[in-house]
Amino acid sequence: MIYTPKEEIQNRTARLRALMEKASLDGAFFHYKIDYYYLAGTMQDAILYVPLEGEPTLFVRREMRRARRESPLSELIPIRSLKTIKEHIGNPRRVGLQLDVLPYNFVANFHKLLGDVEMTDISPLINDLRKIKSPFEISLMEKAAAIAKKVYAKVPEVLREGIMEIELGGILEAYAKTLGHEGLLRVRSQNFEAYSWHILSGKVGSIVSQMNSPMGGLGMSPAFPVGASRKKIRRGEQIMIDFGICYHGYQVDETRMFAIGSMPELFAKAYEACREIHYRVLDKALEGVTCAELFQYSVDLAQKMGYGDNYLGYAPHKVNFLAHGIGIELSEPPFIATNMNYPIEEGMTFAIEPKMVFPRKGCCGIENTVLMEKGRYRVLSEIDERIIIVD
Repeated sequence: MIYTPKEEIQNRTARLRALMEKASLDGAFFHYKIDYYYLAGTMQDAILYVPLEGEPTLFVRREMRRARRESPLSELIPIRSLKTIKEHIGNPRRVGLQLDVLPYNFVANFHKLLGDVEMTDISPLINDLRKIKSPFEISLMEKAAAIAKKVYAKVPEVLREGIMEIELGGILEAYAKTLGHEGLLRVRSQNFEAYSWHILSGKVGSIVSQMNSPMGGLGMSPAFPVGASRKKIRRGEQIMIDFGICYHGYQVDETRMFAIGSMPELFAKAYEACREIHYRVLDKALEGVTCAELFQYSVDLAQKMGYGDNYLGYAPHKVNFLAHGIGIELSEPPFIATNMNYPIEEGMTFAIEPKMVFPRKGCCGIENTVLMEKGRYRVLSEIDERIIIVD
């Protein structure tokens, strides 16, 4: 087990308090487990309270022994009801809650518990805090990337004509778990579940579904209408494998292209265009231009290359982002997307994924998890970027 160091938690809390002070908050509650894991080091069922001054308190429903072992915080209190919390937080006048993810009933109960205390949304602050990764976080993402490299190297060993997309995904996921992949990709969303095995072959790659992506895939059923399906992979068609890895809560995301026998020329050329866009955008990011400008730059590049109708999907299903931040959630700041008027900064990690979709023909693309550091970018997912042809 790897536990979050005490100094790491203290640094995060200090940075959070600086943001809280600017927002005139006396304290903040964290009930969403991703965020209190970030600030407390445990995902045991709990509620974290961070006052502007004084020690943070973790109110633990269960399991206290594991929470004490996992969290470096000094103040851990067992609770059976929310009423216990009121006894330990003093009299704050203005507090933050994660209003983007908390159920209405929970917020209503907190109103009853705290009385006239003003409540505001702290989610923008915690998202802003988490977008800059520490060396500790980067080390975990590097280990996730090392697992991903081995998983992609496994593909040529198991890919064969006639294998189902979902079957290939299952083999890769089982292998990834032997290496430390935790299986679940966490997303800050009410109606979206992330998964590792996004494998699309042939025409299936052009199917659009419920997820905010250039392509969705057929999926397994109307109850899970996205990603790998029971379609059998055939010789001579393009195969896109988008396989995310999670190690000790931290994720990397990458996409590579494969084929059996040969890759159709349409997709081979489009893939090279995606690679060029990928690296030209990263070079441009070093100049400090905003994420919205980077996104538009990529759109203009695709248009000049002759792929304007296919880049990031086809009308009316195009998406308005090129890259999403990644860490303990699959989609977090920064976003290279429209209306994102901030630059890529030192310490940010993001997955950049230029992709092309051709109606009724399929898709192709590349994706890498990238770290901005020391005035340059570093691709964490160091996986062979060539199209891999299996005999």
